[in-house]
Amino acid sequence: MFKQKLLNGSRLDDHCDYMSQHVRIQVRLPEGHWSGDVSRSLPSIVLRIEETMPLGKGRGTATLSANDDVQLALEEHPGIDEVRSLGNQRFAVDIASGGGGFIRPLRVVGVVPRSPFEVTDGWVDWTFSCTSEQALNLLTELTKSGIPHNLISTRQNDSRLLTKRQTEVFEASLKSGYYDVPRRISITKLAAKLGIAKSTLSATLQRIESKVMNGFESEIRNR
Repeated sequence: MFKQKLLNGSRLDDHCDYMSQHVRIQVRLPEGHWSGDVSRSLPSIVLRIEETMPLGKGRGTATLSANDDVQLALEEHPGIDEVRSLGNQRFAVDIASGGGGFIRPLRVVGVVPRSPFEVTDGWVDWTFSCTSEQALNLLTELTKSGIPHNLISTRQNDSRLLTKRQTEVFEASLKSGYYDVPRRISITKLAAKLGIAKSTLSATLQRIESKVMNGFESEIRNR
């Protein structure tokens, strides 16, 4: 069913007409998609796609990490040409033609999910910054294509949740694996990487986490 209702009961197209929104959607990746297939074959694994670069004709590259050993599953998938280990369960992969990338509804609407994102048991968790019209069109295209999906949340981007500096610290923390389980970097090393005192970073992260938790309090409770 075409899902337009939000968690609070309002409609997506009632929220705003053309203002930028953060839209979070979970999508069931089709059979043959490398990350969908690998995660379905290892349902307890969480694939964290850190970066992905489409190269045309279904080809591309991706950098990913996992919470357990996935190298053999990656190497055996016909949609992957080459796997390069980066250590600590991180890998760079070259995706073969037709091996999977951004699915057709995304290409039709012209939206790209934010990185990093996670894939678990064939389901990818994507967040988009787009207009309300694009969000509606994406949901329509997913439905037309028969691709299972769930609209998780939407939020207007008419005000900043975090300051510019807090956003920079948050993005760096995510990319460095500070919020991974287990963590791939300590707060001491992260502070050194950012060139700030450990106490300053700790206070900044506390403020970020407080804003995020309070900003998404209703969505967390509704889920």
